[in-house]
Amino acid sequence: MENSNFYLSWIDYTIVAVYFIGIVAHGVYISRKIKGGSEDYFLAGRTLPWYLIGFSLFASNMSGSSFVGLMGGAYDNGVVIFNYEWTAAFVLILFAIFILPSFLRARISTVPMFLEERYDVRSRRAFSVFTILAIMFIDTAGALYAGGLVISNVTGMLNLWSAVAVLALVAGIYTILGGLSAVVVTDTVQAVLLIIAAAVLFWIGLDEIGGWEQLFVDIPEDKTKLILPADDDFLPWTGLWGVVLLGFYYWSINQFVVQRTLGAKDLKEGQVGALFAGFLKLPNLFLMILPGLIALKLYPDLETPDLAFPTLAFDLMPIGIRGLILAALIAAIMSSLDSALNSASTLVVKDFIEPIWKISEERQVWLGRVVTGIVMAFGAIYAPMIASFESLFSYFQSSLSYIIPTIVVVFILGLFVPWLNGNGAFWTIIIGLVIGIPLFILKEVTGLWADWGLPAIHYTVMSSIMMCIGIVVHLGLSAVTRQDVSEDTQNLVWSGAETRKVFTQWETPLWTNRTLWAGLLIVATAGFVIWFA
Repeated sequence: MENSNFYLSWIDYTIVAVYFIGIVAHGVYISRKIKGGSEDYFLAGRTLPWYLIGFSLFASNMSGSSFVGLMGGAYDNGVVIFNYEWTAAFVLILFAIFILPSFLRARISTVPMFLEERYDVRSRRAFSVFTILAIMFIDTAGALYAGGLVISNVTGMLNLWSAVAVLALVAGIYTILGGLSAVVVTDTVQAVLLIIAAAVLFWIGLDEIGGWEQLFVDIPEDKTKLILPADDDFLPWTGLWGVVLLGFYYWSINQFVVQRTLGAKDLKEGQVGALFAGFLKLPNLFLMILPGLIALKLYPDLETPDLAFPTLAFDLMPIGIRGLILAALIAAIMSSLDSALNSASTLVVKDFIEPIWKISEERQVWLGRVVTGIVMAFGAIYAPMIASFESLFSYFQSSLSYIIPTIVVVFILGLFVPWLNGNGAFWTIIIGLVIGIPLFILKEVTGLWADWGLPAIHYTVMSSIMMCIGIVVHLGLSAVTRQDVSEDTQNLVWSGAETRKVFTQWETPLWTNRTLWAGLLIVATAGFVIWFA
């Protein structure tokens, strides 16, 4: 598809320019309010309200690749891709009820820090290194590549390298200056912009095909089903638990996302914020997925499924609204980018520099800004190289399926089984990597698994197998090296009494009632699943 198909007027460019200037100005404004404390910079002074947390969680998740990829995935595979959205709402319910209370009781600044509080420093460092590398090579570089690709194709004025450089510079400036406070407020603006633009696109697209009644007419039946057979290549029903495991990693133990809830004003604000984010995930069926089917009806012969979103946006939208759509797409990219930059700097400073050198708070903020700049520069240099490694995106979900389950086991079991110890935790993480990475290479990269005649197992099912290995290793090694459970450990595991106290009382005002939020989200999630199942 040529650039001429994506015509933008001066009005569209003005909208995008005003947006860029606005978020940089906000970063400068926030930087003047930071008094030098590291908690102000890395965790917004632990003052975040529920609505900022919820919008920021949603916006960070809706990266540029998600925005383009969900519509492209629906175009190619149908509504089955919605399983990645409703399972996120399910995981956020469990996170709010069972996991976040322990995180906030521990007063941690980073998710790996919880592993040191619960187990030992070895587990913390191992997981922190893994997370920093994932942020640099996947999150930062991936967001920059996706954004640079769209901007260079749409405008025709910038090539991939220069588009990446502009994105990195803008996101880097306001993240370096304002820290998490700048990130969450910017994310909230971007989330609202994203929702409005996607809703307008869905409405116009639906009108173009003749309304809701025509949406599923002449669409292959398998593309209208949420639950697919066990032999399906894209997502068999047997792999749904593997999708939930990926959700646990992403929404419960990924610094990139969880940092917003660690900056909550208190437990209640953090829990309601997480549940609010769960509600925001469900309408993605209409905002991100069904438009993919609309594109399939209007443009059945696209060169690649990922062109579904830009083709809809620039073919159906009037001048001016195209600028809004482009700003929304850039917003989605920047949201994931600023989150990655801020998370990387927090991990490096809080998990490695501060424990070793015991530096002042002002020096921590300064180093955090330096690290953000370094990660930004690395991402900008590395991102264009992804063009020659297409498998990085192709294998992203599958690679996590092999590596993440054992780490999830260490966190989740540690919250419920007090006698599990550091030996079991550290070696479960290491053994998971030692088994998972070669298995991924043999099965997904080289194809040797199939050449040797081994059974065809979908990567989401392999995720459940890796989880079982992690459970056996963690329980076994901890039992063999069993130690007395300390009082500190007892304080960090899940408290049934605390949960009953919170979720059996009627709180006011209603918009901060955790029992009501959780109940409504469970009902809404079940409704969406039953509707399409």
